[in-house]
Amino acid sequence: MRMLRWFCRHTRRDRVRNEVIRDRVGVAPIEEKLTQHRLRWFGHVQRRPPEAPVHNGVLERVDNVKRGRGRPKLTWDESVKRDLKNWNISKEIALDRSAWRLAINVPESLNLFLSGFISSLPQLAWEKRLCCCCCCSFFSSI
Repeated sequence: MRMLRWFCRHTRRDRVRNEVIRDRVGVAPIEEKLTQHRLRWFGHVQRRPPEAPVHNGVLERVDNVKRGRGRPKLTWDESVKRDLKNWNISKEIALDRSAWRLAINVPESLNLFLSGFISSLPQLAWEKRLCCCCCCSFFSSI
């Protein structure tokens, strides 16, 4: 969030909510990105052969382990089942890699924002008195 705030020229003292900054920049919420990465790994595991160690370690459940008192902890496979249900995706789609990527894609428009931001860097450099390195094009203050 610090870099997104920097892009928008806001600090924490400005008291602008994270949702507002994410909407302005066009970045998906972190919860959606975490779900996307979890489902991407699930698709990778699903496409592996059943005898693969990663398939056995992730998808097979050990039933003889005694859990402690209280509410049972949320396991990885339970969270994947919840994500599949929330996103209305079937497990069978994971076998087709291209269809799976389309199903779990979280669109972002950060590239459009960055192109506008990079085009405004020379003006920003003049306003903030930034100096551009001739070797790596890194901006630093003078």
